[in-house]
Amino acid sequence: MPDWPDRRLLQDGADWQALRTGFRWAVPERMNIAHLCCDDWAARAPDRVAITHIDPDGTRTRWTYGQIRRASDGVAVALAARGVGRGDRVAVLLPQHPAAIITHVAAMKLGAISLPLFTLFGEDALRYRLSDAGARAIVTDAATLDRVMALAPDLPDLGTIITTGPARAPTLAFDDLITTPARGFVPCDTKAEDPAVMIYTSGTTGDPKGVLHAHRFLFGHLPCMELAQGGFPRPGDIGWTPADWAWIGGLMDMALPCLYYGVPLISYRAAKFDPDAAFALMAAEGVTNAFIPPTALRLMRQATVPGALRLRAIGSGGEALGADLLAWGQGRLGCAINEFYGQTEANLVLAACSGLMPRTPGAMGLPVPGHDVTLRDANGPVAQGAVGEICVRAPDPVMFLRYWNKPQATADKIVEGWLRTGDLATQGADGQFTFHGRDDDIITSAGYRIGPVEIEQALATHPDVVMAAVVGEPDPVRTEIVVAHVVLRDGADWAGMEQALQDLVREKVSAHCVPRRILRADTLPMTATGKILRRALRAKP
Repeated sequence: MPDWPDRRLLQDGADWQALRTGFRWAVPERMNIAHLCCDDWAARAPDRVAITHIDPDGTRTRWTYGQIRRASDGVAVALAARGVGRGDRVAVLLPQHPAAIITHVAAMKLGAISLPLFTLFGEDALRYRLSDAGARAIVTDAATLDRVMALAPDLPDLGTIITTGPARAPTLAFDDLITTPARGFVPCDTKAEDPAVMIYTSGTTGDPKGVLHAHRFLFGHLPCMELAQGGFPRPGDIGWTPADWAWIGGLMDMALPCLYYGVPLISYRAAKFDPDAAFALMAAEGVTNAFIPPTALRLMRQATVPGALRLRAIGSGGEALGADLLAWGQGRLGCAINEFYGQTEANLVLAACSGLMPRTPGAMGLPVPGHDVTLRDANGPVAQGAVGEICVRAPDPVMFLRYWNKPQATADKIVEGWLRTGDLATQGADGQFTFHGRDDDIITSAGYRIGPVEIEQALATHPDVVMAAVVGEPDPVRTEIVVAHVVLRDGADWAGMEQALQDLVREKVSAHCVPRRILRADTLPMTATGKILRRALRAKP
């Protein structure tokens, strides 16, 4: 039976430049992620294990490709019966669980667009994303069902609500749908350029933007995946990430590539990251390949490393790793920690991989085969050693189609054939890129990219808050922490205010966005046109 080697894009043994020079994209004109990551394997090897799910109590449940095909067919038929079809948005509000993959696959089989959403999102964050996307259906669980039902009256497009927990009308039971025979169902035939997934990313001005991706973006991730995961895949490989699948890192830096290559994927995510539990899980399940954000690695470094690890390679991105962390990975974990760079609009375009290049602590590495990346300013390419904006040549298979409902933002993002990341870097004589800073106000905290606007809007709903500004401040563990500066109305009492505002952000936005510190200010620095100067707040001691 054909196995994973027929799906590799790159071959072992070549140096980085040779890989880049010899690489050519071979993206088929017609393709569907659901077929490549599920149905094709189900036809070839229906009993092959696709996902092993670990419940919090330790219960293990194995899902084969054949089971995922049958389950996703059932969900797809149910959605189609309720009018969901090509181009419609299907929200996936689920934790790391096979049900999330089944829903993504079901939506794609209909030619619909799957919409991953973070389960910790508060009411306002969910309302905005579901409304802006015009989601026709949502699959959720018992923990978040009440939140969805409370929002339903404000979401006229949301006609179908499915829950993995107990269901009563008008909701549908997920377990009933996945066990209902889908006789005669034929998945939709799609082009590589047809939309498949939309992931919302936070910006520093305005509302969050829906980043719309085509089916081809799966292929766009594969060269970096193969290199950063140490010649991935190899016989016996098993993959896992503690990152939530609602974000592009968890979904595209591990979950879907594993399913594409036929590598068993471990599904488990605790409510709160526990380094000891992460080590125990990887040892017990024989994990060989992992995507682990830098903050999680820093926490794991403080824990006891078990002796039974089988780790072969770790990929990490979002924040720079220091020399000490790289050395710890090689010395204590027995494997390389390879770094990569990208963003939701164009992911995994730079990589620093041990064995293929000298590792320079802090460097993001070289352009990945298939991706043309350079540094530019307003006048064009910058000189070696000068600071420039990281730009990716368009078109590119990993690149987004457009921002949802935001044509001007799309036009501003791709200029003269280059996608402007908004991130600044320098490039050394060896060609490696080193991150320098951001030309926006995104906060990078514990692996999350957090936009200040939603937090500021939530803070401003408190009756005593007149103005609010949110910035990131350096932190040795999280890279940055979220800090809020607030101006209160005259006569307002500060006692208990910090806790009240933190609770407000947790409720309306998300727990991972809650400010670690909230500072009272008499005024906030402003531009002549009334915009808050966040950079002036970051510069304060």
